[in-house]
Amino acid sequence: MSKRAFDKIAEGLNEALAIAKGDARPAKLFVPPEISVKSIRQKLQLSQDDFAAHFGFSINQIKDWEQGRSRPIGGVRAYLMLIERNPAAVLKLLKSIADEVSAEKVA
Repeated sequence: MSKRAFDKIAEGLNEALAIAKGDARPAKLFVPPEISVKSIRQKLQLSQDDFAAHFGFSINQIKDWEQGRSRPIGGVRAYLMLIERNPAAVLKLLKSIADEVSAEKVA
Protein backbone atom coordinates (compact mmCIF):
# COMPACT_ATOMS: atom_id res chain seq x y z
CA MET A 1 0.00 0.00 0.00
CA SER A 2 1.35 3.41 -0.91
CA LYS A 3 1.83 6.12 1.69
CA ARG A 4 -0.75 8.26 -0.11
CA ALA A 5 -3.38 5.49 0.05
CA PHE A 6 -2.61 4.89 3.72
CA ASP A 7 -2.90 8.62 4.48
CA LYS A 8 -6.31 8.79 2.78
CA ILE A 9 -7.56 5.77 4.74
CA ALA A 10 -6.23 7.20 8.00
CA GLU A 11 -7.87 10.55 7.24
CA GLY A 12 -11.20 8.83 6.65
CA LEU A 13 -10.93 6.83 9.85
CA ASN A 14 -10.07 9.91 11.87
CA GLU A 15 -13.03 11.74 10.36
CA ALA A 16 -15.35 8.81 11.14
CA LEU A 17 -14.16 8.73 14.74
CA ALA A 18 -14.69 12.47 15.14
CA ILE A 19 -18.20 12.18 13.70
CA ALA A 20 -19.01 9.21 15.95
CA LYS A 21 -17.82 11.19 19.00
CA GLY A 22 -19.90 14.18 17.97
CA ASP A 23 -16.85 16.38 17.46
CA ALA A 24 -17.48 16.85 13.73
CA ARG A 25 -20.25 16.74 11.19
CA PRO A 26 -20.09 14.57 8.08
CA ALA A 27 -18.46 16.49 5.25
CA LYS A 28 -20.12 14.49 2.55
CA LEU A 29 -23.66 13.46 1.78
CA PHE A 30 -24.28 9.88 2.75
CA VAL A 31 -25.80 7.98 -0.15
CA PRO A 32 -26.51 4.35 0.69
CA PRO A 33 -24.98 1.79 -1.65
CA GLU A 34 -28.34 0.09 -2.19
CA ILE A 35 -31.68 1.76 -2.82
CA SER A 36 -34.91 -0.11 -3.45
CA VAL A 37 -36.39 1.55 -6.51
CA LYS A 38 -39.36 -0.80 -6.32
CA SER A 39 -40.26 0.23 -2.78
CA ILE A 40 -39.97 3.93 -3.68
CA ARG A 41 -42.16 3.39 -6.74
CA GLN A 42 -44.72 1.33 -4.83
CA LYS A 43 -44.84 3.90 -2.03
CA LEU A 44 -45.83 6.45 -4.68
CA GLN A 45 -48.38 4.00 -6.11
CA LEU A 46 -46.95 4.36 -9.63
CA SER A 47 -46.51 1.74 -12.31
CA GLN A 48 -43.03 1.22 -13.71
CA ASP A 49 -44.05 3.16 -16.84
CA ASP A 50 -45.47 6.08 -14.86
CA PHE A 51 -42.51 6.25 -12.47
CA ALA A 52 -40.10 6.31 -15.41
CA ALA A 53 -42.11 8.97 -17.25
CA HIS A 54 -42.60 11.22 -14.20
CA PHE A 55 -38.98 11.25 -13.10
CA GLY A 56 -37.05 11.00 -16.38
CA PHE A 57 -35.92 7.38 -16.35
CA SER A 58 -36.28 4.82 -19.09
CA ILE A 59 -38.61 1.91 -18.46
CA ASN A 60 -35.66 -0.42 -19.04
CA GLN A 61 -33.70 1.26 -16.25
CA ILE A 62 -36.57 0.75 -13.84
CA LYS A 63 -36.99 -2.89 -14.82
CA ASP A 64 -33.26 -3.60 -14.61
CA TRP A 65 -32.98 -1.98 -11.17
CA GLU A 66 -36.04 -3.73 -9.78
CA GLN A 67 -35.03 -7.13 -11.15
CA GLY A 68 -31.45 -6.80 -9.90
CA ARG A 69 -29.79 -6.82 -13.33
CA SER A 70 -28.18 -3.47 -12.53
CA ARG A 71 -28.38 -0.87 -9.82
CA PRO A 72 -28.56 2.91 -9.71
CA ILE A 73 -25.12 4.45 -9.40
CA GLY A 74 -23.67 7.74 -8.21
CA GLY A 75 -25.91 10.76 -8.42
CA VAL A 76 -28.88 8.66 -9.51
CA ARG A 77 -29.04 7.19 -6.00
CA ALA A 78 -29.06 10.71 -4.54
CA TYR A 79 -31.82 11.68 -6.99
CA LEU A 80 -33.84 8.64 -5.91
CA MET A 81 -33.39 9.69 -2.28
CA LEU A 82 -34.89 13.08 -3.15
CA ILE A 83 -37.79 11.42 -4.94
CA GLU A 84 -38.41 9.20 -1.93
CA ARG A 85 -38.26 12.10 0.53
CA ASN A 86 -40.31 14.67 -1.38
CA PRO A 87 -41.69 13.51 -4.73
CA ALA A 88 -44.03 16.50 -5.08
CA ALA A 89 -41.13 18.96 -4.80
CA VAL A 90 -39.08 17.01 -7.35
CA LEU A 91 -42.00 16.96 -9.79
CA LYS A 92 -42.62 20.69 -9.26
CA LEU A 93 -38.97 21.47 -9.99
CA LEU A 94 -38.92 19.26 -13.09
CA LYS A 95 -42.09 20.95 -14.37
CA SER A 96 -40.66 24.44 -13.81
CA ILE A 97 -37.51 23.51 -15.74
CA ALA A 98 -39.59 22.06 -18.57
CA ASP A 99 -41.70 25.24 -18.64
CA GLU A 100 -38.56 27.41 -18.85
CA VAL A 101 -37.15 25.34 -21.70
CA SER A 102 -40.47 25.58 -23.55
CA ALA A 103 -40.58 29.35 -23.06
CA GLU A 104 -37.02 29.72 -24.39
CA LYS A 105 -37.91 27.76 -27.53
CA VAL A 106 -40.88 30.06 -28.20
CA ALA A 107 -38.87 33.25 -27.68
